[in-house]
Amino acid sequence: QVQLVESGGGLVQAGGSLRLSCAASGSTFSIDAMGWYRQAPGKQRDLVATISRLGSTNYADSVKGRFTISRDNAKNTVYLQMNSLKPEDTAVYYCIVTTFRTFWGQGTQVTVSS
Repeated sequence: QVQLVESGGGLVQAGGSLRLSCAASGSTFSIDAMGWYRQAPGKQRDLVATISRLGSTNYADSVKGRFTISRDNAKNTVYLQMNSLKPEDTAVYYCIVTTFRTFWGQGTQVTVSS
């Protein structure tokens, strides 16, 4: 089992920045990919970004050039640096890690005001 603790969400004005963190504990030796999803009210949960154990990244088109995902394998932590935030980025952001299965964090609210 893997436990995930997210932090860094909050309220920010459009054009601002936030950095999300997600620390994993438990059976971390088996962690492969890590990433972030988000879910806005009334919408489905969508992929934001993923990063492999070796550092290969993948981004949703809507965040390319504005968001950067990174990870610290020694700390079993994944980060999401979000710059040039837009009101449409408002959502609950969920951390995920994959081992033999996918584990989800509890979610952290990001609100971008116009």
